[in-house]
Amino acid sequence: MIQRLTQKPQLGPADHGRRMSYDEFMTSAYEDGYRYELIDGELIVSPAPNMGHMLVMRWLNKALEAYADSHPEVINLVAVTGRVIVPARERVTVPEPDLAVYHDFPDDLTEGDLDWRRFNPLVVVEILSSDNADKDEVRNVDLYFQVPSIKEYWLFDPRESSQRPSLRVHRRHGKQWRIIDIAPGGTYTTRLLPGFELVVEGVW
Repeated sequence: MIQRLTQKPQLGPADHGRRMSYDEFMTSAYEDGYRYELIDGELIVSPAPNMGHMLVMRWLNKALEAYADSHPEVINLVAVTGRVIVPARERVTVPEPDLAVYHDFPDDLTEGDLDWRRFNPLVVVEILSSDNADKDEVRNVDLYFQVPSIKEYWLFDPRESSQRPSLRVHRRHGKQWRIIDIAPGGTYTTRLLPGFELVVEGVW
């Protein structure tokens, strides 16, 4: 007798707000064209980013990867659409930043070690989209502060120009974020990444 393998049903926009456990979230099949996060135990579905968003992320990823290659003692992993586990929440919360930057990421991992719950980023990056800006400007400002390892949260706004986005940096300062705004064309430096200079223009 031939046993047919059945595919898992794909989750999509109709499942927005669905209650899920961490294991269900990590093992489910998802419809392409959307972003999926688990926030306070509920599935949050967002539209896929537009091309301007993608170009900003590609530009920044290249800059951070180049820095990681030359300064592995400072950062040694730049994860695209990584997952961050927010501790001490009543229900599991897993936002998905556009980029997550790690310090001292181990290079001797086995398959059994590959679990987002084991690693905490140093810097997280989000790029605003017009259709869900509140997610990054309000919700994630609070969530990322609850992750002690995150020292800076970078928020790029390409809505007026993806070639010259603005940058708002949330820098951990005691029990709150310190806000630093970088206008289009400005340069951002931070003691967190010695020698790193980011000129916010000419993205593509």
